[in-house]
Amino acid sequence: MSEHAQDTSPAAGGLASLPGLPTVLNYLATPLFLTGVCVWLYVYVQGKELDSIERRTLNQEFLTEKLREHVTLAAAATVAVIAIAVPLGILLTRPALRRLSPLVIGIANIGQAIPSVGLVFFFPVVMAQVGFRPVLYALVIHTSLGVLRNTMVGLGQVDRNLIEAGRGMGMTKLRVLLRIELPLAVPIILAGVRTALILNVATATLGTFINAGTLGDFIVNGHDLNRDPVLITGGVLTAVLALGIDWFAGIAERVLRPRGL
Repeated sequence: MSEHAQDTSPAAGGLASLPGLPTVLNYLATPLFLTGVCVWLYVYVQGKELDSIERRTLNQEFLTEKLREHVTLAAAATVAVIAIAVPLGILLTRPALRRLSPLVIGIANIGQAIPSVGLVFFFPVVMAQVGFRPVLYALVIHTSLGVLRNTMVGLGQVDRNLIEAGRGMGMTKLRVLLRIELPLAVPIILAGVRTALILNVATATLGTFINAGTLGDFIVNGHDLNRDPVLITGGVLTAVLALGIDWFAGIAERVLRPRGL
């Protein structure tokens, strides 16, 4: 056997497929950094002599409640955006409804152009109520355009030759959509979903102004009451949550990306 022959054993293939050390470090860099930030925040708060007002806010029960409200609101808004924008984007790329695309995009542009704080205050007035639902509607309208546009762009850039080849093999239009178009459009669609998720996490803090809770309660209370530890805690935790979810969404984007793309 030649000394230059390649080792094709399963063990050699498995070792070759393992991620290298730089790749592993890239994956771990963000969670390690965020963990360090959380440790610093804990040490910072513990080193302060908190008064009675600060102690009522900076405790595990209150923090857990606000974190749950924040995550629930952002997650619900993102799920609603996906459920609305992705199917709508698919419909608008079909020949029968393609002529309506400029109108729908124009309406979606209006929702994104309005400042998020304006939407948050608009829905309580229209609905005559405050709390979770008005903020949810505001987030959905504010972030739908990105996912809608990415869905249309992703489907629009699929090579027509591939679509015709699928049709030539006897596939129905629905099967071509599910087996060819959507898999090829997944990377662009996921990029839009990732952006919408981060926007929802950041904008959810505005829910505090209409009694929807969230980590915004820390920021507003800390500012209004001139309590720096409360303000810093709210700001840092919101940033950590946004960066952590962005990191997780990046991992999901890589995992869900069809192989070969």
